[in-house]
Amino acid sequence: MRESGILMHITSLPGPYGVGTMGKNAYHFVDFLDKAGQSCWQILPLTPTGYGDSPYQSFSACAGNPYLIDLDTLVEEGLLEEWEPKSVSWGEEPKRVSFGKLYEERGKLLHLAFSRFTPDAAYEAFLKDNAQWLPDYALFMALKEQNGGAPWLQWAEPLRLREENALNQARAVCADEIGYQCFVQYQFFRQWKALRLYANSKGIRIIGDVPIYVPLDSADVWVNYKLFQLDETRHPVVVAGCPPDGFTADGQLWGNPIYDWQAMADTGYSWWIKRLSAAAGMYDVVRFDHFRGFESYWAVPAGDKTARNGRWVKGPGMDFIRAVQKALPELDFIAEDLGFVTDEVRKLQLDSGYPGMKVLEFAFDSREESDYLPHLYPVDSVCYTGTHDNVTLKQWFDEASRKDKAYAKAYLGLNRSEGYTWGVIRGGMSSVSRLFIAQMQDYLELGGEARMNFPGTLSAANWTWRAEEGFDSDRLAQKIRRMTDLYGRLKKG
Repeated sequence: MRESGILMHITSLPGPYGVGTMGKNAYHFVDFLDKAGQSCWQILPLTPTGYGDSPYQSFSACAGNPYLIDLDTLVEEGLLEEWEPKSVSWGEEPKRVSFGKLYEERGKLLHLAFSRFTPDAAYEAFLKDNAQWLPDYALFMALKEQNGGAPWLQWAEPLRLREENALNQARAVCADEIGYQCFVQYQFFRQWKALRLYANSKGIRIIGDVPIYVPLDSADVWVNYKLFQLDETRHPVVVAGCPPDGFTADGQLWGNPIYDWQAMADTGYSWWIKRLSAAAGMYDVVRFDHFRGFESYWAVPAGDKTARNGRWVKGPGMDFIRAVQKALPELDFIAEDLGFVTDEVRKLQLDSGYPGMKVLEFAFDSREESDYLPHLYPVDSVCYTGTHDNVTLKQWFDEASRKDKAYAKAYLGLNRSEGYTWGVIRGGMSSVSRLFIAQMQDYLELGGEARMNFPGTLSAANWTWRAEEGFDSDRLAQKIRRMTDLYGRLKKG
């Protein structure tokens, strides 16, 4: 079945409280997708944002992001007064998320809601259902609060090394903050479950991202330190990145600790199975970020200032994939097989049975033949205009070389009457790929001001783009629907 969808993270939705949430505008967007005949809504990770405000650097692989909790829903439930969230200044620019304001203000309101909350049977059931990760996460976040936000490697040694007496004492001292953290997760998952069910009731599946790595300063590494390549002081021996290429002479130094894949295998990949089971509770389809790292990964000596001195090390390959497929046979995956792709990576992607990704923005390099030209796509693939890490289509046309633009125009039959961005979207829609995804920014024909992320940077623009009120108009929905119908991708039902 041919399908199409739209990539737009929840934080990018408009709304009054500084960031897009799981409130009424999210439901309106589902209605927009339904009117547009779309089958999928692709989002970025829903986990708490950490270093650089990135959803790919989270304090937990299983928790939900408190910023996404809708405050109006808490008002409706009697946990906040209507005036309380409205009394806060959430930033001056409605087209940008102000993460600084969120950091300063959001927790105050959620603590206030917690003070008015009375646990009930549903809350107790939530605690029981999430006992595999929630107690450790809640304690971790409580200890971060107690330590002024410092990374766990800077905590007192008994806590850093997880000595049982120290942990028990901390649980008693931090009991109220632990309760608060559990309350926040309860509210997040209640709201997310309702929104996801609403989307599913409209025949719309949620595609979510699972980053391959977790950050060093996370509950996952603090608790499961034996599953990572750490030394006796629990500092990384090697860290993740990618090698130098034509765009980055020093490569990219991500800094994440790297898994001890043998230790993972010895446990039957149980940590990964738990992580992906949690993802299955959030998403209908999982996009495996940096899939090539399962074939081999770039390991950089810890302490290096660049990724130049890294080396390729074999990953777990099909042994890992088979374990995942056995444990979670009903969960669908997309392999993000971009970057430095070798024959071995291609074989792993094919052997896995997961569809790979094709990005139209990569197709029109006039200097060499590209694997991303639509006539080369296999049916079992996902075609994207671009991803959250790429320029928007308008920006691509603003910045690409004259030869590259001429190549795209000739190949796709682009013209000013239709509009270049819509012509590229047409090229993706008409491809044989089973699924086509376009960024919302491309349907809105926005330029560089709407780019979501600049990889390898700490730009203040990263992750902050928000749409304007009224972006999801019926007129735009009908325009998307006509093209979706024309190329046989219209949602059934």
